[in-house]
Amino acid sequence: MHQVDDCHTTTIVEQRHAFLLLETPIMQAIRSILVVIDPEHSESLALKRAKLIAGVTQAHLHLLVCDKKHDHAGMLSVLKAALLADGYSVTTEQAWNESLYETIIDVQQAEGCGLVIKQHFPDSPLKKALLTPADWKLLRHCPTPVLLVKTAGSWKDKVILAAVDVGNADGEHRHLHSTIIDHGYDIAILAKAHLHVISAHPTPMLSSADPTFQLKETIEAKYREQCRAFQAEFDIDDQHLHIEEGPADVLIPYMARKLQAAVTVIGTVARSGLSGVLIGNTAEAVLDTLESDVLVLKPQEVEDHLVELAVKD
Repeated sequence: MHQVDDCHTTTIVEQRHAFLLLETPIMQAIRSILVVIDPEHSESLALKRAKLIAGVTQAHLHLLVCDKKHDHAGMLSVLKAALLADGYSVTTEQAWNESLYETIIDVQQAEGCGLVIKQHFPDSPLKKALLTPADWKLLRHCPTPVLLVKTAGSWKDKVILAAVDVGNADGEHRHLHSTIIDHGYDIAILAKAHLHVISAHPTPMLSSADPTFQLKETIEAKYREQCRAFQAEFDIDDQHLHIEEGPADVLIPYMARKLQAAVTVIGTVARSGLSGVLIGNTAEAVLDTLESDVLVLKPQEVEDHLVELAVKD
Protein backbone atom coordinates (compact mmCIF):
# COMPACT_ATOMS: atom_id res chain seq x y z
CA MET A 1 0.00 0.00 0.00
CA HIS A 2 2.81 2.36 0.93
CA GLN A 3 4.59 1.60 -2.34
CA VAL A 4 1.48 2.48 -4.35
CA ASP A 5 1.25 5.84 -2.57
CA ASP A 6 4.94 6.53 -3.27
CA CYS A 7 4.45 5.68 -6.94
CA HIS A 8 1.43 8.01 -7.16
CA THR A 9 3.39 10.81 -5.48
CA THR A 10 6.26 10.41 -7.92
CA THR A 11 3.85 10.71 -10.84
CA ILE A 12 2.35 13.91 -9.43
CA VAL A 13 5.83 15.33 -8.77
CA GLU A 14 6.95 14.46 -12.30
CA GLN A 15 3.83 16.09 -13.73
CA ARG A 16 4.38 19.18 -11.62
CA HIS A 17 8.05 19.38 -12.62
CA ALA A 18 7.17 19.12 -16.30
CA PHE A 19 4.49 21.75 -15.86
CA LEU A 20 6.87 24.17 -14.16
CA LEU A 21 9.20 23.94 -17.14
CA LEU A 22 6.64 25.86 -19.17
CA GLU A 23 7.86 29.29 -20.23
CA THR A 24 4.64 31.08 -19.25
CA PRO A 25 2.46 28.64 -17.32
CA ILE A 26 -0.86 30.50 -17.19
CA MET A 27 -2.65 27.72 -15.34
CA GLN A 28 0.21 27.61 -12.81
CA ALA A 29 -0.54 31.25 -11.94
CA ILE A 30 -4.07 30.35 -10.85
CA ARG A 31 -3.76 30.04 -7.09
CA SER A 32 -7.44 29.41 -6.31
CA ILE A 33 -10.20 27.64 -8.25
CA LEU A 34 -13.93 28.12 -7.64
CA VAL A 35 -15.76 24.81 -8.10
CA VAL A 36 -19.54 25.09 -8.44
CA ILE A 37 -21.17 22.02 -6.89
CA ASP A 38 -24.70 21.00 -7.91
CA PRO A 39 -26.23 19.15 -4.93
CA GLU A 40 -28.77 17.41 -7.17
CA HIS A 41 -26.06 15.43 -8.95
CA SER A 42 -24.06 12.95 -6.88
CA GLU A 43 -21.06 12.87 -9.22
CA SER A 44 -19.52 16.30 -9.70
CA LEU A 45 -17.75 16.46 -13.05
CA ALA A 46 -16.64 20.01 -12.16
CA LEU A 47 -14.86 18.70 -9.07
CA LYS A 48 -13.27 15.90 -11.12
CA ARG A 49 -11.66 18.49 -13.46
CA ALA A 50 -10.70 20.76 -10.56
CA LYS A 51 -8.85 17.88 -8.85
CA LEU A 52 -6.89 17.16 -12.05
CA ILE A 53 -5.77 20.80 -12.38
CA ALA A 54 -5.07 21.33 -8.67
CA GLY A 55 -3.20 18.04 -8.49
CA VAL A 56 -0.60 19.53 -10.82
CA THR A 57 -0.72 23.25 -9.99
CA GLN A 58 -1.41 22.94 -6.23
CA ALA A 59 -4.19 25.51 -6.55
CA HIS A 60 -6.58 25.93 -3.63
CA LEU A 61 -10.12 24.60 -4.23
CA HIS A 62 -13.12 26.61 -3.02
CA LEU A 63 -16.32 24.53 -3.29
CA LEU A 64 -19.55 26.49 -3.71
CA VAL A 65 -23.16 25.34 -3.49
CA CYS A 66 -25.66 27.95 -4.73
CA ASP A 67 -28.92 27.32 -2.88
CA LYS A 68 -31.07 29.48 -0.59
CA LYS A 69 -33.66 26.85 0.36
CA HIS A 70 -31.79 23.78 1.65
CA ASP A 71 -28.77 23.30 3.88
CA HIS A 72 -25.93 21.34 2.25
CA ALA A 73 -23.35 21.65 5.04
CA GLY A 74 -23.25 17.86 5.53
CA MET A 75 -22.48 17.13 1.88
CA LEU A 76 -19.84 19.87 1.71
CA SER A 77 -18.24 18.55 4.90
CA VAL A 78 -17.94 15.04 3.39
CA LEU A 79 -16.44 16.41 0.16
CA LYS A 80 -13.99 18.58 2.10
CA ALA A 81 -12.83 15.72 4.33
CA ALA A 82 -12.19 13.47 1.31
CA LEU A 83 -10.24 16.19 -0.51
CA LEU A 84 -8.14 17.04 2.56
CA ALA A 85 -7.34 13.32 2.97
CA ASP A 86 -6.12 13.31 -0.65
CA GLY A 87 -3.80 16.24 0.04
CA TYR A 88 -5.78 19.08 -1.51
CA SER A 89 -6.16 22.56 -0.02
CA VAL A 90 -9.91 23.18 0.22
CA THR A 91 -12.61 25.43 1.69
CA THR A 92 -16.39 25.26 1.25
CA GLU A 93 -19.29 27.69 1.12
CA GLN A 94 -23.03 27.78 0.55
CA ALA A 95 -24.41 31.09 -0.72
CA TRP A 96 -27.18 32.73 -2.72
CA ASN A 97 -27.56 36.25 -4.11
CA GLU A 98 -30.41 37.05 -6.53
CA SER A 99 -29.36 34.52 -9.18
CA LEU A 100 -26.98 31.65 -9.87
CA TYR A 101 -24.51 33.62 -11.99
CA GLU A 102 -24.46 36.61 -9.61
CA THR A 103 -23.79 34.30 -6.65
CA ILE A 104 -20.89 32.64 -8.49
CA ILE A 105 -19.33 35.97 -9.48
CA ASP A 106 -19.76 37.43 -5.97
CA VAL A 107 -17.93 34.46 -4.45
CA GLN A 108 -15.29 34.46 -7.21
CA GLN A 109 -14.53 38.12 -6.45
CA ALA A 110 -14.55 37.64 -2.65
CA GLU A 111 -12.23 34.62 -2.80
CA GLY A 112 -9.98 35.93 -5.59
CA CYS A 113 -10.41 32.77 -7.68
CA GLY A 114 -8.63 32.81 -11.05
CA LEU A 115 -10.78 30.10 -12.64
CA VAL A 116 -14.43 29.05 -12.33
CA ILE A 117 -15.35 25.42 -13.06
CA LYS A 118 -19.01 24.50 -13.49
CA GLN A 119 -20.82 21.53 -14.92
CA HIS A 120 -22.96 22.45 -17.93
CA PHE A 121 -26.40 20.90 -18.32
CA PRO A 122 -27.81 21.40 -21.85
CA ASP A 123 -31.16 23.14 -22.03
CA SER A 124 -34.12 21.91 -24.02
CA PRO A 125 -34.83 23.93 -27.20
CA LEU A 126 -38.08 25.18 -25.66
CA LYS A 127 -36.41 26.42 -22.49
CA LYS A 128 -33.57 28.00 -24.48
CA ALA A 129 -36.10 30.00 -26.49
CA LEU A 130 -37.88 31.27 -23.40
CA LEU A 131 -34.99 32.60 -21.35
CA THR A 132 -31.27 33.17 -21.40
CA PRO A 133 -29.53 30.17 -19.78
CA ALA A 134 -27.64 30.79 -16.55
CA ASP A 135 -24.47 29.45 -18.13
CA TRP A 136 -24.54 32.10 -20.84
CA LYS A 137 -25.05 34.83 -18.24
CA LEU A 138 -22.09 33.47 -16.30
CA LEU A 139 -19.93 33.46 -19.44
CA ARG A 140 -20.98 37.02 -20.30
CA HIS A 141 -20.37 38.54 -16.88
CA CYS A 142 -17.67 36.46 -15.17
CA PRO A 143 -14.33 38.36 -15.10
CA THR A 144 -12.25 35.16 -15.07
CA PRO A 145 -11.93 32.16 -17.40
CA VAL A 146 -14.80 29.66 -17.08
CA LEU A 147 -14.45 25.93 -17.67
CA LEU A 148 -17.81 24.37 -18.51
CA VAL A 149 -17.64 20.62 -18.00
CA LYS A 150 -19.84 18.63 -20.38
CA THR A 151 -18.13 15.21 -20.34
CA ALA A 152 -17.04 12.59 -17.83
CA GLY A 153 -14.18 11.06 -19.86
CA SER A 154 -10.47 11.46 -19.18
CA TRP A 155 -8.49 14.25 -20.85
CA LYS A 156 -5.34 12.12 -20.99
CA ASP A 157 -3.98 11.38 -24.50
CA LYS A 158 -6.94 13.25 -26.02
CA VAL A 159 -7.01 16.37 -28.18
CA ILE A 160 -7.22 19.87 -26.70
CA LEU A 161 -8.72 22.04 -29.47
CA ALA A 162 -7.94 25.78 -29.48
CA ALA A 163 -10.28 27.80 -31.70
CA VAL A 164 -8.84 31.04 -33.12
CA ASP A 165 -9.65 33.52 -35.87
CA VAL A 166 -6.36 33.89 -37.73
CA GLY A 167 -7.94 36.30 -40.22
CA ASN A 168 -8.42 38.87 -37.44
CA ALA A 169 -4.98 40.20 -36.60
CA ASP A 170 -5.90 43.40 -34.75
CA GLY A 171 -4.43 44.00 -31.30
CA GLU A 172 -7.40 42.66 -29.34
CA HIS A 173 -7.59 39.44 -31.36
CA ARG A 174 -3.81 38.92 -31.30
CA HIS A 175 -3.78 39.15 -27.51
CA LEU A 176 -6.77 36.81 -27.29
CA HIS A 177 -5.09 34.32 -29.66
CA SER A 178 -2.04 34.33 -27.41
CA THR A 179 -4.23 33.70 -24.35
CA ILE A 180 -6.12 30.87 -26.08
CA ILE A 181 -2.96 29.12 -27.31
CA ASP A 182 -1.20 29.53 -23.93
CA HIS A 183 -4.14 27.99 -22.08
CA GLY A 184 -4.37 25.24 -24.69
CA TYR A 185 -0.69 24.37 -24.32
CA ASP A 186 -0.98 24.42 -20.52
CA ILE A 187 -3.96 22.06 -20.45
CA ALA A 188 -2.29 19.74 -22.98
CA ILE A 189 0.83 19.47 -20.79
CA LEU A 190 -1.17 19.23 -17.56
CA ALA A 191 -3.39 16.44 -18.92
CA LYS A 192 -0.72 14.77 -21.10
CA ALA A 193 -2.86 15.54 -24.13
CA HIS A 194 -2.26 16.98 -27.62
CA LEU A 195 -2.94 20.56 -28.73
CA HIS A 196 -4.65 21.16 -32.08
CA VAL A 197 -5.76 24.53 -33.46
CA ILE A 198 -8.74 25.31 -35.72
CA SER A 199 -9.35 28.53 -37.63
CA ALA A 200 -12.34 29.10 -39.90
CA HIS A 201 -11.91 31.47 -42.81
CA PRO A 202 -14.79 33.25 -44.56
CA THR A 203 -16.23 32.16 -47.86
CA PRO A 204 -15.73 34.69 -50.71
CA MET A 205 -18.15 37.62 -50.66
CA LEU A 206 -19.12 38.22 -54.28
CA SER A 207 -20.76 41.52 -53.43
CA SER A 208 -17.56 42.96 -51.97
CA ALA A 209 -16.43 46.27 -53.45
CA ASP A 210 -12.84 45.05 -53.36
CA PRO A 211 -12.38 42.82 -56.43
CA THR A 212 -9.59 40.83 -54.73
CA PHE A 213 -12.12 39.49 -52.25
CA GLN A 214 -14.16 38.02 -55.08
CA LEU A 215 -11.50 35.47 -55.97
CA LYS A 216 -11.58 32.35 -53.84
CA GLU A 217 -7.95 31.59 -54.60
CA THR A 218 -6.89 35.08 -53.53
CA ILE A 219 -8.73 34.78 -50.23
CA GLU A 220 -7.24 31.38 -49.52
CA ALA A 221 -3.73 32.53 -50.45
CA LYS A 222 -4.01 35.57 -48.16
CA TYR A 223 -5.39 33.43 -45.36
CA ARG A 224 -2.60 30.87 -45.75
CA GLU A 225 -0.11 33.74 -45.50
CA GLN A 226 -1.72 34.89 -42.25
CA CYS A 227 -1.64 31.29 -41.02
CA ARG A 228 2.09 30.97 -41.71
CA ALA A 229 2.76 34.04 -39.58
CA PHE A 230 0.48 32.64 -36.86
CA GLN A 231 2.23 29.24 -36.96
CA ALA A 232 5.65 30.85 -36.71
CA GLU A 233 4.59 32.98 -33.74
CA PHE A 234 2.97 30.16 -31.75
CA ASP A 235 5.02 27.17 -32.96
CA ILE A 236 2.09 25.23 -34.48
CA ASP A 237 2.97 22.77 -37.26
CA ASP A 238 0.76 21.83 -40.23
CA GLN A 239 -0.38 18.57 -38.64
CA HIS A 240 -1.86 20.42 -35.68
CA LEU A 241 -3.43 23.37 -37.54
CA HIS A 242 -6.80 22.85 -39.21
CA ILE A 243 -7.95 25.51 -41.68
CA GLU A 244 -11.57 25.22 -42.77
CA GLU A 245 -13.79 27.41 -44.92
CA GLY A 246 -17.16 28.39 -43.54
CA PRO A 247 -18.90 29.66 -40.39
CA ALA A 248 -17.00 29.15 -37.14
CA ASP A 249 -20.11 28.16 -35.18
CA VAL A 250 -20.53 25.13 -37.48
CA LEU A 251 -16.87 24.26 -38.04
CA ILE A 252 -15.66 24.38 -34.42
CA PRO A 253 -18.13 21.70 -33.16
CA TYR A 254 -17.51 19.69 -36.37
CA MET A 255 -13.74 19.64 -35.85
CA ALA A 256 -14.08 18.96 -32.12
CA ARG A 257 -16.24 15.93 -32.95
CA LYS A 258 -13.90 14.78 -35.74
CA LEU A 259 -10.81 14.96 -33.50
CA GLN A 260 -12.78 13.69 -30.45
CA ALA A 261 -11.51 16.71 -28.52
CA ALA A 262 -11.68 16.51 -24.73
CA VAL A 263 -11.56 20.30 -24.28
CA THR A 264 -12.28 23.14 -26.69
CA VAL A 265 -10.72 26.51 -25.82
CA ILE A 266 -12.61 29.48 -27.23
CA GLY A 267 -12.25 33.23 -26.76
CA THR A 268 -14.71 36.07 -26.86
CA VAL A 269 -14.34 39.73 -27.69
CA ALA A 270 -16.71 42.57 -26.86
CA ARG A 271 -18.46 43.20 -30.17
CA SER A 272 -20.05 46.54 -29.33
CA GLY A 273 -17.58 48.11 -26.94
CA LEU A 274 -16.98 47.17 -23.34
CA SER A 275 -20.34 48.47 -22.19
CA GLY A 276 -22.11 45.77 -24.19
CA VAL A 277 -20.56 42.94 -22.15
CA LEU A 278 -21.26 40.62 -25.06
CA ILE A 279 -19.73 37.20 -25.25
CA GLY A 280 -19.90 37.05 -29.05
CA ASN A 281 -22.29 35.05 -31.18
CA THR A 282 -19.82 32.30 -32.01
CA ALA A 283 -19.25 31.23 -28.42
CA GLU A 284 -22.96 31.15 -27.65
CA ALA A 285 -23.77 29.24 -30.83
CA VAL A 286 -21.17 26.53 -30.14
CA LEU A 287 -21.80 26.17 -26.40
CA ASP A 288 -24.73 23.75 -26.66
CA THR A 289 -23.45 22.11 -29.86
CA LEU A 290 -19.99 21.14 -28.59
CA GLU A 291 -19.70 17.65 -27.18
CA SER A 292 -16.45 18.47 -25.33
CA ASP A 293 -15.63 20.45 -22.21
CA VAL A 294 -15.32 24.17 -23.01
CA LEU A 295 -12.87 26.74 -21.61
CA VAL A 296 -14.05 30.29 -22.37
CA LEU A 297 -11.54 33.16 -22.22
CA LYS A 298 -11.79 36.93 -22.61
CA PRO A 299 -9.26 39.68 -23.45
CA GLN A 300 -7.65 41.33 -20.41
CA GLU A 301 -9.40 44.67 -20.94
CA VAL A 302 -12.81 42.96 -20.96
CA GLU A 303 -11.93 41.07 -17.77
CA ASP A 304 -10.84 44.34 -16.13
CA HIS A 305 -14.13 46.00 -17.11
CA LEU A 306 -16.17 43.08 -15.73
CA VAL A 307 -14.26 43.30 -12.44
CA GLU A 308 -15.26 46.98 -12.22
CA LEU A 309 -18.91 46.07 -12.84
CA ALA A 310 -18.78 43.27 -10.25
CA VAL A 311 -17.29 45.61 -7.64
CA LYS A 312 -19.97 48.26 -8.35
CA ASP A 313 -22.74 45.71 -7.91
